[in-house]
Amino acid sequence: MFLLFKKLTPFFLEHKKRYGWAIFAMLIGNGLVLIPPFIVGQVIDGIYLDKLTDSLLMKQVLLFVFSIVVSYGIEIFWGYQLFGGKNVLTRQLRKQLMNHFLKMRSIFYRKFRTGDLMARATNDLDAISEMAGYGIMIAMDSTAFFGVILLTMFLTVSWKLTLACILPLPILGYLLKVLGDKVHIRYKESQDAFAEINDEVLESVEGIRVIRAYGRQEAMSAQFDEKTTNVLQKNISVAKINSAFQPLIKITLGISYVLAFGLGAIMVSKNEITIGQLVAFQVYLSMLVWPIQSIGELINLLQQGNASMDRVMEVLNTDDQMGHTGEKDILENGTITFKEVTFSYPDSKQLSLKKINLEIPKNTTLGIVGKTGSGKTTLVRQLLKEYPRGKGLISIGGVPIDAVKPDQLSSKFGYVPQEHILFSGTIRDNISFGRKDASEKEINEALHLANFDRDINKMPNGLDTQIGEKGISLSGGQKQRIAIARALIKNSAILILDDSLSAVDAETEKNIITNLKKYRNNKTTLIITHRLSSVYHAKQIIVMDNGAIIERGTHTELMDKKGWYEKQFIRQQLKEEE
Repeated sequence: MFLLFKKLTPFFLEHKKRYGWAIFAMLIGNGLVLIPPFIVGQVIDGIYLDKLTDSLLMKQVLLFVFSIVVSYGIEIFWGYQLFGGKNVLTRQLRKQLMNHFLKMRSIFYRKFRTGDLMARATNDLDAISEMAGYGIMIAMDSTAFFGVILLTMFLTVSWKLTLACILPLPILGYLLKVLGDKVHIRYKESQDAFAEINDEVLESVEGIRVIRAYGRQEAMSAQFDEKTTNVLQKNISVAKINSAFQPLIKITLGISYVLAFGLGAIMVSKNEITIGQLVAFQVYLSMLVWPIQSIGELINLLQQGNASMDRVMEVLNTDDQMGHTGEKDILENGTITFKEVTFSYPDSKQLSLKKINLEIPKNTTLGIVGKTGSGKTTLVRQLLKEYPRGKGLISIGGVPIDAVKPDQLSSKFGYVPQEHILFSGTIRDNISFGRKDASEKEINEALHLANFDRDINKMPNGLDTQIGEKGISLSGGQKQRIAIARALIKNSAILILDDSLSAVDAETEKNIITNLKKYRNNKTTLIITHRLSSVYHAKQIIVMDNGAIIERGTHTELMDKKGWYEKQFIRQQLKEEE
């Protein structure tokens, strides 16, 4: 049950001063809270025995007020420390998750959906961080308060009466443990269901144009309603268990009250305790209501936090199976070599690459063409280490990429993927993402190379035009060209364009290719495309089919071979003439 505290021990040790002072102040405050009931008992006995003088009453009143004021001041202090710790834990866990997300590659994101990761980084973190604030408060304050009250009742009133009143508590503890275990299971199920809703909302918002175009609003609404109903049922199942905590506690306290009144009255009649002591005992007993209820709440909170911690640790303990052991540097842009490279995706038994042997001399352009699904993108994904490497060797300048430092390897590449991903913000923000220290002149030069300079002049605020979430205000061709400009401004040794000209017209494509030939004549460029006009200038062109290279050579050599490339080139030329 208290496993969550053990998991959070490193955090508590790191912030031991904060929690040490908070717990110390809490214990002092708990001691001060016990003074008022003791004073009430003394005053009642003084009145009953006719021993209460005016000066004694004034002292008792001043002590009563002083203890209350100081105890509240101390409570403010430890409350600030504890709940501040909760926010610190949330920040640390969120940072830890974000750093983990940024390190992970494609295989990790095939296992966890975006909505699920968002749920773990929000709802689950909130449930865990509650333990660093409210949970510690309950654990220390209620248990310490409970113990101090029992000790006070035991020493200042009657040990017999105290023992009689706590007889029902062991049974209560067992029942709360049983309920807590059920909360753990059901709360984890409810969080999993909530993650599914997150995914549903994200996909619906991102695909709203397609949904509306196909008139699927009602169907999507019905599907979402089904999932929300599932979440509701899961939450209700948790609520059913939670609702049983307080009645059990109240029944137990009720039994204790009956024992206190009955046995207490007998003891008063036998002069074993005074009336004032009985009144004080009843006040102490009433003060036990909060700690006992809080202990029940603590069990509930622990189980929910533990379930959330399991979900968060599942993410943090899952890697991308890539390994990050490389220690070598790539000093210059060398020849890229694929030697007997074979690969299949983790969830597939079919080979996506079959014994690829390829050399790409430095400072040259390679064109990669072929049918859809022939393995073109998979080839560059292996070079970029987006997935665990298959068999064979991939090297740059004679250095295997597995031996290269991850940061060093990524710094060599500029990459424009098929999915033109832009970020919320301005055009300037998106282009300078490739290099934060880029000057205005360099940004405009990159825009010119990507043939976007005319478009930028038409924008209402130029480079500072807001493009909306994922560039929603831009056309497909504009998104592609901004993504190209972002890659070009990095001025990387190796540039990879993965079908990055598919949304632009033939004239724009021609201008971009011409600019690339001039700008990157001393750098390596890989162009994946279905338009053969984009690569006919390349030093080498490979044709892929079913994961293998079936043709290779220059444009002229491939045309002479009368194979797939020649037929496809002629077909595309005829379409352009039409």
